[in-house]
Amino acid sequence: MHNTSLSATRRNVFTAAAVAGAVSLGGMPLSALAAGQSIRLFRVAMPASAVADMKRRVASTFWPDAEPVADSQSVPLAWLQPLLRYWASGYDWRKFEARLNALPMFLKEIDGLDIHFIHVRSRHENALPDGLPSL
Repeated sequence: MHNTSLSATRRNVFTAAAVAGAVSLGGMPLSALAAGQSIRLFRVAMPASAVADMKRRVASTFWPDAEPVADSQSVPLAWLQPLLRYWASGYDWRKFEARLNALPMFLKEIDGLDIHFIHVRSRHENALPDGLPSL
């Protein structure tokens, strides 16, 4: 008799979802399903006003005093402040947006929710998602 745990880990859930998605596509090209199955292209399009607003909010952040103890349960200010300064002044948001949009991203409505996914075929023949046993 097998001693299997019924608890679902995040990896198990994602693996099962990947398998279910692959089975539901049935080997058809994604483009062939797009029209009839409500799979829609997805592109990141950050409005310039949103990026400007984020930069303004970071610049006007009122920072608390440094953590009183080293094992604080918050994000250390010494780590967070330089990161946010970089996002506000040194980070190229448009370059990142272009990197994201280079991926084949899609949306599919499932049970009333838009599910975002990236569809990339493996370079390896008969590849399975990490963690799946060979069939």
